Amino acid sequence: MEYFLGAIAIYIGYLWISGTSKSNTVNKSKTRNAPSQTSRHRTSSSASSSVNTSSVSSFDCSDDDEFATFTIETSFGYELEESSNKQKGRWIGESEQLTINGRKLKRGLFYFGGVMNSLDGYGIEPSLVDEKRPVSKPPLNENAETHSDESLGYWPSYASLSQGCRGAYLDWLASERSNPNIPIGYVFIYFYGFERRIIENKATSDVSDPEFIAIFDEVLRLNKVFSANRSFNRYSSDFLELMALFRPSLLEYRMDEIPDTHNALSFKIKLANTVVNDQIVGVKLALAWLKNTFEYSLKMPARRCEEEFRKLFEIRFSQKFGEGISVKPNKTKLRLSYNAASNGIHGIDLAVEELPDPSILKGPIKKLIPIAEACTEELASYSRYLGKADTSKNDIAALMLLPKELVNESNSPVIGEFKKWAEQVIENQDGLTTVKEFWSHTGMPFPKGINKKEHELLTNLATKANIGIAPDQRFHQAKVKADGNIVLFTPAHGEFFEPSQAFNQVSLAMRLGAMVATIDGYVDQEEKLVLQKLVDQDENMSQSEKNSLKAYLIWRLNSPANTAGLKARIEKLKTNEIEFLKKFMISIALADGKVDSTEIKQIEKLYTSLGLDRSLVTSDIHHLTSSSSRTITRSESSDTSANTFKLDEGILAMHESETSDAKTMLENIFAVDDEPEIDVISEQAESDGLDHAHKELFDTLLSKETWSRNEVNEFCGKLSLMVDGAIETINDWAYEKVDAPVLDDDGDIYVDLEIVEELKG
Repeated sequence: MEYFLGAIAIYIGYLWISGTSKSNTVNKSKTRNAPSQTSRHRTSSSASSSVNTSSVSSFDCSDDDEFATFTIETSFGYELEESSNKQKGRWIGESEQLTINGRKLKRGLFYFGGVMNSLDGYGIEPSLVDEKRPVSKPPLNENAETHSDESLGYWPSYASLSQGCRGAYLDWLASERSNPNIPIGYVFIYFYGFERRIIENKATSDVSDPEFIAIFDEVLRLNKVFSANRSFNRYSSDFLELMALFRPSLLEYRMDEIPDTHNALSFKIKLANTVVNDQIVGVKLALAWLKNTFEYSLKMPARRCEEEFRKLFEIRFSQKFGEGISVKPNKTKLRLSYNAASNGIHGIDLAVEELPDPSILKGPIKKLIPIAEACTEELASYSRYLGKADTSKNDIAALMLLPKELVNESNSPVIGEFKKWAEQVIENQDGLTTVKEFWSHTGMPFPKGINKKEHELLTNLATKANIGIAPDQRFHQAKVKADGNIVLFTPAHGEFFEPSQAFNQVSLAMRLGAMVATIDGYVDQEEKLVLQKLVDQDENMSQSEKNSLKAYLIWRLNSPANTAGLKARIEKLKTNEIEFLKKFMISIALADGKVDSTEIKQIEKLYTSLGLDRSLVTSDIHHLTSSSSRTITRSESSDTSANTFKLDEGILAMHESETSDAKTMLENIFAVDDEPEIDVISEQAESDGLDHAHKELFDTLLSKETWSRNEVNEFCGKLSLMVDGAIETINDWAYEKVDAPVLDDDGDIYVDLEIVEELKG
């Protein structure tokens, strides 16, 4: 009795740890796949995927074995009854038609009969269709919802299904077998038959080439129909690869049709042969290595934007390593095995020639990971956008978030049309246009305000067409206004543009100068030319900086001056700084040669708005114009008399002032830029939205980006939550907050850290 109770205790503990094994050997194979096995049944209506509810057909403890050996039938409470069908199970060919339990099946490709042990010898072949087992009647309504219950469990088999589920499976076999909404457990039962047929006859000629191709085509079709289920996608892809390895000459021209797999067998062989033959590892093989290593997992942007990530990785890899990297052979020998989806098949070891296994090397992977991380970062905003509801890769907003190289590759007509328009504006209007006109080229509704996201879209659109904009918040310390102007110039700032100290100082001087030039509501050409000299005659700036500042000047001269807050800051200036400020303003104001009462009144208004003594304007003008270094002269080239004011060279070179008075003054009065436009926020206040248990789970998951399903299951168990339900609840909450899921279930559980940051915001 004690022995029996001890065996039961071992069995329960064994199930709790792995939830999978039929034997100690099988456990090693299946435990690795347990998370994906669980996730593949999320579409069924089963209240629980836990194997703990499974019934056991047999187990025994042998004195000769170190561990107990168990046979587990995943019937979820349904005891297997012995079938009255003594007919030996057989394979039904593709063209053979049968009528089974009132259903007419127009094609075969499954096992049929009453007696057929699984390949591992433990129990009945899970895919065997037995017409003697009880089945529900065919549905009267062809559009009725497919029946499913808890019998469609962890590892489903036809024998352990309920009558209703057997009927539903036969209904599916009698159909085109293409309904993407069918519970995935039925598809797996069908798939188990293909695994058995190919693996059992891998060394025989019982499966002809035409039949082999027919099975390959059917599995490939299933893979496409049910690709949304990651577990089935992975198992079916692995199986297609196995078939290609069994008969390479038959399928060598169809290798490109096989979807990417993880820890791929063909990849390991190709990598081993590449290294042995002293060939470099090129970009395609390098990317396959990243996808097939246990040292690194592709992050959300790389998985969500797979094609874009591939193209960007190829570009960045070539920039770093040229044609490829060299890898030396290692001593560890290559061993390949296939882990079947069916629990009736042991892992299959494949015979390979004597080759090394460079796939386990960490050195090359460490070279590739930084490139993958950089590409992931470049695609982060694009990925986050696509993660939101009702978005598409064809959206202009999505296109703007792509790296420049990928946009150029796409040859977008949107970019081409925008570039043509922008060049016309630059040629005919000095680049001056309205923000509203610019925005119309995005194809999106005009926003109420230009905030960070809107500004990024404007900048990205311009950059994709090699067009610069002013003001550019990154460089000009000023913001675009929704009802204001914007100035375009070419070429754009460029990826590595960094403003110099001279750039920053001259831009501040131009801001003050533009404020003076526009005080009378009209900008004289001479005033504009004087300010342009600040740019043209500065030898400390690059041509790119000068282009940017000229566009910035045009924008300043065509935008309302904002003097808010300047008065308070000017009051804090030192005497010599205030004197320089007045000298600079008068120099700009007199650049048009006018020294009349109207001009003086405008300067007095500016003095007053800045908190300066307006009564000093006349004396300040007199002092400046009578200075020995400045003159008022008659224009010799004009028929009409005019006063011409020559700007002191010290003003033009103000950033080189030995005392730095000018620099200090300008930075002090313009230390705070215009107030940002008000973000449009929802009037409805959002509460946290998660109950205590789900909030605690979410907070726990935030500590790292990737979790195994077993870890999450353990957390959920402590909080009395079911894994799938908890993930769904948290993602529903995230959708309400930011229109995007925050958790991704791919066997392992991934936390989208970008969405986390958006949720925090």
